[in-house]
Amino acid sequence: MKSALPKVLHPVAGRSMLANTLASVMAAGIERIAVVVGPGREDVGAEARRIAPTAEVFVQTERLGTAHAVLAARAALEKGCDDLIVVFADTPLIEPETFLAMRRALAEGASVAALGFEAGDPTGYGRLLLEGDQLVAIREHKDASEAERAVRLSNAGLMALDGKAALSILEAIKAENAQKEFYLTDAVSIARDKGLRAVVVRAPEEEVMGVNDRVQLAAAEAVAQRRLREKAMREGVTMIAPETVFLCHDTRIGRDTVIEPNVVFGPGVSIAEGVSIKSFSHLTEATIAAKCSIGPFARLRPGARLEAGVKIGNFVEIKSARIGAGAAISHLSYVGDAIVGEKANIGAGTITCNYDGFNKGLTEIGAGAFIGSNSALVAPVKIGDGAYIGSGSVITKDVEPDALAIGRGRQFEKAGWAAALRKSREGMTKKRV
Repeated sequence: MKSALPKVLHPVAGRSMLANTLASVMAAGIERIAVVVGPGREDVGAEARRIAPTAEVFVQTERLGTAHAVLAARAALEKGCDDLIVVFADTPLIEPETFLAMRRALAEGASVAALGFEAGDPTGYGRLLLEGDQLVAIREHKDASEAERAVRLSNAGLMALDGKAALSILEAIKAENAQKEFYLTDAVSIARDKGLRAVVVRAPEEEVMGVNDRVQLAAAEAVAQRRLREKAMREGVTMIAPETVFLCHDTRIGRDTVIEPNVVFGPGVSIAEGVSIKSFSHLTEATIAAKCSIGPFARLRPGARLEAGVKIGNFVEIKSARIGAGAAISHLSYVGDAIVGEKANIGAGTITCNYDGFNKGLTEIGAGAFIGSNSALVAPVKIGDGAYIGSGSVITKDVEPDALAIGRGRQFEKAGWAAALRKSREGMTKKRV
């Protein structure tokens, strides 16, 4: 990946590849999880425990092959299991149904179930060689004959083993190859030597996509986004140009919501029914009630909470603020660390001055209050219900309900001043020319 960040911590659809894989594993009902990491990769272990708090983390001190990595978790294997499924964290698109299919294959009598796919171009992949419905060998591309290289059924790398036989099969794998490594693929021939059955479970090629560089990361992101968009649309969400909308793994959108082009959802966004999200808006960790209108060019940052019927217009930013039902912040405003009452109106150019360089302060705007354009509300400050703030005001003190507050210099006028200025400058202009 050419990155300081470990490969499996790079994100797909708003969460790390490792988190995507673990989430799929857990969705398949797999309860015991062992994660094998490299030396010094406490960050990967911490991410595993964040997603799966009961996961056991083991360190593979030497990189001696895939089977060697699995046996790094020997302590977990020795506790016994019904099935053992070996998964790679850099294969982040595997669906829970695929893991369930692998388990069904074991339940139907197989001791080894290898995950395979029909490759568009199988060059470089190990081939899955069948006799009837049984898997007889996994042949690496470099070792395959011409006839075997013509086989398109390719090895995805993931494998399921019957829990009763798993440890004995793994222990029987030898490093009898030029690399002196222990290959998980040898589990097939060892199982057959023991008189056990090996089979193939098939998955679509894109589902078993591995990620080793930024190009493949982008390809995986594209697949994940397509899945999320299709799921949302099938559940009643309208996307005008779905290919321009970017969702997160946990984005929740209610039916009859309409999303215009070029909208980005970060993590933690929940949207109720009948919401309109206009172009070029960006939402992260925000909760939006029914019938709200957002954007275009709106930014909802963490802690934004919009109650029913709120209007957030163009070039408006909301952060850590609860906006009451029916309130309107129509354009060019920043509202942060605030509580805005029902049906309040926030004029253009209004900002809550919520940070004094050391601490955040709260701004409270009462129900039905009217904040005139280009006003600055200096927190902590409370604007009462129904209060009216004159345009261009800087408000530093609380305002009583239904009161008018104006905090600006008084306007004065000097008749003829501009004409006199121009006349006095005329001579100077001629001299410079």
